[in-house]
Order: sequence, then structure tokens, then C-alpha cells
Amino acid sequence: MNKRILALAVFYLLACKGKDNSAPDQKVDNNLPPKEEPSKEIPPTDIVSKKGMTLSANGAEDTYALINKVLGGTGDVIEVPDVSHPGFGKHITQVFDKDLEKYVFAFHIHVTPDNDRGTDSDRQRNEIKTYDKSPDSLKATLNETVKYSWKFKIDENFKPSSNFTHLHQIKPVDGNASLPIITLTARYKATGDVLELIHTGDDDKAVTKVSIPLVDLKGNWIEVEEQLKYATKGTYDILIKRMKDGKVLLNKSYADLDLWRSGTSVCRPKWGIYRSLLNPQMLRDETVLFNDFGIVEIIK
Repeated sequence: MNKRILALAVFYLLACKGKDNSAPDQKVDNNLPPKEEPSKEIPPTDIVSKKGMTLSANGAEDTYALINKVLGGTGDVIEVPDVSHPGFGKHITQVFDKDLEKYVFAFHIHVTPDNDRGTDSDRQRNEIKTYDKSPDSLKATLNETVKYSWKFKIDENFKPSSNFTHLHQIKPVDGNASLPIITLTARYKATGDVLELIHTGDDDKAVTKVSIPLVDLKGNWIEVEEQLKYATKGTYDILIKRMKDGKVLLNKSYADLDLWRSGTSVCRPKWGIYRSLLNPQMLRDETVLFNDFGIVEIIK
């Protein structure tokens, strides 16, 4: 009898020991945010604020109205050859691009009859810009730092002039304004077409700072970022990258560069195609695609 009572006591003790007296299991929601940690001080930066704009095609608005709405302020920022070639219609349109899977701007230029804004000369132009009537945040003044960005694509059979085929310019609005301060121009070379980065200071002496093979750009979407500190001893940085594989085609920085002109109040960017017609037999009708123009004024 005593043995039986002892066995029952041992069994009872073992059963109590195995019983879980803790709270019932709760389902853990792994999607909940992690426990909030005390805030940490953000490292100091010399950039106080930024302001600017982005211009992207949308396929819905009238092309010229869209460009002027973003860049123009109270004026017209489009320099097109429509008046010399009315049968074609607008020389900047919006098209859907399968690579980017969105609408982009298409800049059209024809060897004939397109000219320079209705004036027959040895060159032709299809560009957009900011200018003196644009919002202040889209114009650069002395000692300001501005970052520009954009995407563009030239055709795989693109043919540049041996003289100049400007795709981007930084120009003064007034003062010593005949030549751009910074130019990206495509140029025919017997040894192979190139894209040149040209700097022209207040002395009007154009210097090709660097060139890269145009074949690396042809038929590909290209992303460009450039930053200027506008000063007589300014700084200039540029990054050109091929989007399909991320290959860096150009990455350069320059210090003590003359990036201002005498008599100038503001500077501005230009994008599009502006080319020489001195050797028209070398050229063909072109469509250059652009999109996602950005201007950011960095206030320090």
C-alpha cells in the first residue's frame, strides 16, 4: 500500500514539473516595425537647403505647354525650327520609350529645310533652355552652386558634324554671352566620332578638356550629372553613365575653372541639338531623345 502511495506521489510531482505555467504562446507579427531606438544626431552638412525642378514627359499634356510651364516662368523657352518646316509640325514631341517604359521627349531635326528659329544660316537649332524670365531657382548667379541632371539617347547611326553638334550648353544670358561656358558636343573624327567636353572662359578661348568615344553612347540611354560652382575660380564636376549596364563613360572634376563672364547677371542650361550645316553631306535627319531634366540650386 505504501509503495502504491509513493508511486502515485512521484507521478504527481513529475506531472506538475512538466506543466507549463507560463502565459499562453502569442503569435509573433514579423511585419511589425522594430522597437524604436533613441534618436541619434544627424551628422552636420554644409547644404542648408535645395530648390529646383524636374521636367519629365508625361504623354498627356501638350509638349510645348509642358516645357514652358516648368522652365519658362512668363516666357517661351523653346527654340525650334517649326516656322521653317511647318509641314512637319512640332519639332519636339513626346513618344513612349520601351527601354525606360515611359514617355520621353523626342527632339527632331532635318538637314533641310530646318534652320535656326526661322533664320537661314550655316546652322540649325532645336533646343530648350531657361532664361531671364524663368524662376530664380532655375537661373544661376555668381557664386551659386547648381546641379544639373538629364537622360538622353542618340540613335545607333547618329552622324555628327565635323564642326559642332551641341547636345548641351551652359550659357550666360547677358554680358559676354556669345559662346557657351560649358559645351557637350558630338564631333565627327576620321579616327572615330567623339563626345567632347569644352570649356570657354571669359577670354573666349575654347579648350577641349576631355573627349570620349561616341560609339559608347550610340543607341543607348545615357545619364548625365554635372555640378558647377559659378565663379571666376569655380569648380566643375561631371558624371556620364550608360544606363543599361551602369558603365561610367566619364567622371571628371575640375577646380579653379573660369565659370563666369564679364557683364553677366545670370547663366542657364540648354539641351537639344544645335549643329553646323557647313558640311550637310555628312549629316542626316536625326531624332535625339531626352528626359528627366533636373536643376537643383544648392544653397550653402
